[in-house]
Amino acid sequence: MTKFLKTLSGLLLVLVLFVFACQDKNKETIIKGKASLFVDESIFPIVEDQQAVFETEYDAKLKLITKSENEIINSLMNDTVKIAVLPRKLSNDELKAFVAKKINPKMTHFATDAVVFIRNKKSNDTLIALDDVINFMKGNSVNGIKGLVFDNPNSSSVRLISELSGIKVTPQKNIYSFNTNSEVIKYVAENDGMIGVVGVNWLTQPPLDMQNNVDAVTVLSVKDKNKQDYIYPSQDNLAQGKYPLARDLYIINCQGYSGLGMGFASFLGGERGQRIVLKSGLLPVRMPSRKIVIRK
Repeated sequence: MTKFLKTLSGLLLVLVLFVFACQDKNKETIIKGKASLFVDESIFPIVEDQQAVFETEYDAKLKLITKSENEIINSLMNDTVKIAVLPRKLSNDELKAFVAKKINPKMTHFATDAVVFIRNKKSNDTLIALDDVINFMKGNSVNGIKGLVFDNPNSSSVRLISELSGIKVTPQKNIYSFNTNSEVIKYVAENDGMIGVVGVNWLTQPPLDMQNNVDAVTVLSVKDKNKQDYIYPSQDNLAQGKYPLARDLYIINCQGYSGLGMGFASFLGGERGQRIVLKSGLLPVRMPSRKIVIRK
């Protein structure tokens, strides 16, 4: 009986050690494991590019889930998501709510992009004034604008235009709302006179199945309120702070431990991640280094 108990105890010990070994093997670290990441739909292409390279370099798997800005913020506040990429910081009130729950979100700025206006290429007009957009939203007739098309009532693009105009964007006569940026681009590509409002990243890095639609639209130069010049959303103009609809991109990590949220944030802000941002047409936070080889 004693021998049996010793054997049983030995087997239990081996089983416990095996369980702990498996747990340690599957434990998430900054460069290993699995995690879900909520991404603002208007900036999905740049995050997808970063994910692809990150996963090839490390034993990590990031599941990207696209949502509108409001949906992501609500999920963060409800603790249903721990890592998110958004085109803005958390507000002071949002930060206070996290502090009250003894959570200290880490926010890493890794790029600057832009909300842009697009028009069907059948029109030769490549300019648009923000005042004209605001007047149209007030219900006034504006030459060259048959309608405004937004991606989602809860999107970051809608929030930005609402803040700049002082008018809450809601679907009404001649103001339309879809669900995604790709739907907006397709609609504008097929309908002359419509002005679409999208994230520029969908135009600089379109999926292959969207290329024909992207080729059929024009990105417009924008004149800010009380300004004279029309500014195109180029990297140079974003860097100089000239483009009026620029916005900073952040990865927000609420994991509270050294997990993939920390690792991916470091990657985005590092040399490799910043180089990916630069090639995407967006503005990196810091310019990647360049090696100059002098040959005789």
